Amino acid sequence: MSGSFVLETLSAARDLGRLHEIASILVRHGLGDVIRRVGIAGVLERAGKALHIETHDLATKSPEEHAREALEELGPTWIKVGQILAGRSDLLPPEWIEELSRLHERATPVPFEEIREQLIEDLGGAPEDVFAEFNEAPLAAASIAQIHRAKLKDGTEVVLKIRRPGIDNSVAADMRLFARVAELAEHEFPGIRRYRPSSLVKQITRSLKLELNLRNEARNAERIAASLGPDRRIVIPKVYEEWTSARLCVMDFLAGPSLGQWMDDPSLAVMDPKRAARIGADAVLEMVFVHGFFHADPHPGNVLVLDGERLGMLDFGMVGSLADWRRLEFLELLAAFAQHDDESVVDILLDWSENGRTDPRGLRSEISAFIDLYGRTPLNELDTAALLSDITTILRDNNLYLPDDIALLLKVFITLDSMGKELDPTFVTSSHVAPFARRALTEFRSPSALMRRGVSQMSRFLLHLPRTLRGAFAQVRRGKVGLEVDIAQLEGFGDQITRSANRVTIGLVTSALIVGTSISMTVASGPRLLGWPLFGFVGFISSVFAGTWLIASIIRSR
Repeated sequence: MSGSFVLETLSAARDLGRLHEIASILVRHGLGDVIRRVGIAGVLERAGKALHIETHDLATKSPEEHAREALEELGPTWIKVGQILAGRSDLLPPEWIEELSRLHERATPVPFEEIREQLIEDLGGAPEDVFAEFNEAPLAAASIAQIHRAKLKDGTEVVLKIRRPGIDNSVAADMRLFARVAELAEHEFPGIRRYRPSSLVKQITRSLKLELNLRNEARNAERIAASLGPDRRIVIPKVYEEWTSARLCVMDFLAGPSLGQWMDDPSLAVMDPKRAARIGADAVLEMVFVHGFFHADPHPGNVLVLDGERLGMLDFGMVGSLADWRRLEFLELLAAFAQHDDESVVDILLDWSENGRTDPRGLRSEISAFIDLYGRTPLNELDTAALLSDITTILRDNNLYLPDDIALLLKVFITLDSMGKELDPTFVTSSHVAPFARRALTEFRSPSALMRRGVSQMSRFLLHLPRTLRGAFAQVRRGKVGLEVDIAQLEGFGDQITRSANRVTIGLVTSALIVGTSISMTVASGPRLLGWPLFGFVGFISSVFAGTWLIASIIRSR
């Protein structure tokens, strides 16, 4: 696929400037071969933009370090790409996961003068008129939004999360380019296809679109607060709907250091670290197993240590959602592990990876060894991080992958395990997971739950049946019903058919020559050679050669 194809498929010429910037950053980090292989360098040359290839520190840094630094330089879209990939341990090896997990958004705050007009539009008035106090100096800045403190007329302290002006256009341009790069990478690097880059780009695009709309973050916060109910060990900031929009989110201010700050300096907060680990783990596991809707990025910077032995949660832009049937599948997977049922484990993993190609017998053998290794370990001694690492290694080695929602869930478990061990060296994630999983599985298998699911599924089936039948009959009436057959090695099979047909044709021609030669030999008139009719003699020689070639060909092909 040539660079001209890239130029033709770019959405607009305005993307060329960003394309040049991306290519320059990749080249600086030793990834020049990538841009050459996908044709970006040729596009930029034809567009009149020089691309000077210079590299630095290539001998002292690993490829994954260069990739992380490149993503950080490329900005918010690419950082989010890296952060999502950091949760895909089923696709990437541990060293890449570890490096991508270090991605940080080092964003320079936007001067307040540049966001003032946008803020006035969203608030419906000047901030100094809407609030009793407003601090123009940002409290924190990220790549998508920045935080400002303010005080309501009644004295309540709040924070304003303000989206950066123009960030939606920048992200949209990056995603267009990233989608093209993914398509080209799949074409130019066959080995990368198993990572499904185009599918990952679609996932990232959906995630970013949701995150760019701050109203979604507000809804996520309200939904998690409602699901946790009156449990005041976890504090979710209140959202002020009257001032919340796609570009602005106003929430209560939570006073307290983050877990990350506390880990660096334990004197910042007075709370038993073991209790903090238990409270945080129980809250996340309740979201997962009870409600199926969870905070998908509970890293130490997003969890605050509050007075009264409470934890506060921030940043609800990235959340995970598990449908009831997916939760049931996950619970059945855990139950199969516990019961040493390797056949059920293999069946679930193969169902999750519909298009994955592997040897089921080999996979079952590896799963059996894996279960035997971990199944004999007491629950309070189980190393959750090692267990998850080993299972994802098995998936990678067998060309299997996880659904996006399960991959996000495993990322949460890995983060939970890491944070828990930092707070409490004796923390064991599995001992916290077990009671929640048992309770949830018992509920799913109860007669009332089975009846509800059966009635729900039957209702949906009957509801959609008329429309489905109507659509099918319409397709038949329009003659658009076809049969698609996908046979492995169909191309080789077709070649064999072609060769066989060619041999049959040559055999028929040879037979015709023999018959024609026999007739010619009986004709007394016409030219002669060595006393034989010339045409009959030539036909005889041709028949001998054709027959000999045909026999030799059949023997060679066995």
